[in-house]
Amino acid sequence: MAVIKRRDTIQVMVGNVPIGGNAPIVVQSMTNTDTADIDETVEQIDHLAAAGSEIVRITVNNDAAAKAVPHIKEKLMNRGVPVPIVGDFHYNGHILLTKYPDMAESLGKFRINPGNTGTKARDKNFTTIVEQAIKYDKPVRIGVNWGSLDQQLLAERMDANNKLDDPKSAKEVMLDTMVESAKRSSSLAEEVGLDSNKMIISCKMSGVQDVIEVYTRIAEEVSYPLHVGLTEAGMGMKGMVASATALSVILQRGIGDTIRVSLTPQPGADRALEVQVAQQVLQSLGIRSFIPQVTSCPGCGRTKSTYFQELAEEIQDYIKESMPIWSHVYPGVEEMDVAVMGCVVNGPGESRAANIGISLPGTFEEPKAPVYMDGEHFTTLKGEGIGREFRKILMDYIEKNYKK
Repeated sequence: MAVIKRRDTIQVMVGNVPIGGNAPIVVQSMTNTDTADIDETVEQIDHLAAAGSEIVRITVNNDAAAKAVPHIKEKLMNRGVPVPIVGDFHYNGHILLTKYPDMAESLGKFRINPGNTGTKARDKNFTTIVEQAIKYDKPVRIGVNWGSLDQQLLAERMDANNKLDDPKSAKEVMLDTMVESAKRSSSLAEEVGLDSNKMIISCKMSGVQDVIEVYTRIAEEVSYPLHVGLTEAGMGMKGMVASATALSVILQRGIGDTIRVSLTPQPGADRALEVQVAQQVLQSLGIRSFIPQVTSCPGCGRTKSTYFQELAEEIQDYIKESMPIWSHVYPGVEEMDVAVMGCVVNGPGESRAANIGISLPGTFEEPKAPVYMDGEHFTTLKGEGIGREFRKILMDYIEKNYKK
């Protein structure tokens, strides 16, 4: 596997989590609860952290939310959940951070959108937020977003572009303005006194090609860590595929120090799905490992029986349910590969390539299932209890190879 050479960046500490500076790429997420509802917000943060979110962002949009933050932090600490909480500020962050010092102290990071810090007093309000970050020794994410880009700056760049003999497209001007807004805001923050190791930058867009382009550009311009993601990715399959596509290209170029997959959840759906997608992107690229991977074939005319599909699903669910315990008892198990194959064509080969694999019989094949361990034939299973026997062999393998 080719090694991805990541770009060199300054390292920023968000609570106890290092971002950039060759630290592992961090997965983060955001709650969708009313922050003023302390118990509901604590429950969701706990759930997201348990799913693997290493940083969780919450909305801080009014007095009630700001007052709730210290209580949320206290309840999480009492539960033994030390995940850093990031405050998401728009429009009135300069007021809330000044008015509620306990809230400012409880947060691990402040997130500011330069386009949403006011109109006439934009720079003054931005400066106030930065001053609070300095006061409480907190890092800041300067999050430029195409949907709320500084319209004054964009209008100035559009006017200047229109005067050129060979003007750029509106999209090109927007990309230029995104990068310029991030650079301008980070420079202003440093002028106010924020250290360079207290800043993270993001430039999010909702188009795959656009977000790839803007991150490629900003990566050449700054040495701050970059928070990467496709904003407003969408719902379901569209959101997951678009996010995975954009992140894969950006990460393959060595860009990105912390990521989020911004999915629109189905009503009542598990918010942790975005964490799982982000983890799978990193694991599929060979960047980080989170859970043993199950290789299984798609099936074809040789596999009229659905048994191999059922077994693959059973093994995958078994691994997922077991990981909260396995991750503590069996260090390194997350790097294990398991193969559940459906016929003789690719079954033995894929099973040999995995740490442990089973090749089930296809239609009209002899009713037996060879099992392989680390490239060698281990045993052949027959009869009704193949799934149960394979799961026991799998557990024995884990016990032998990964137990502390």
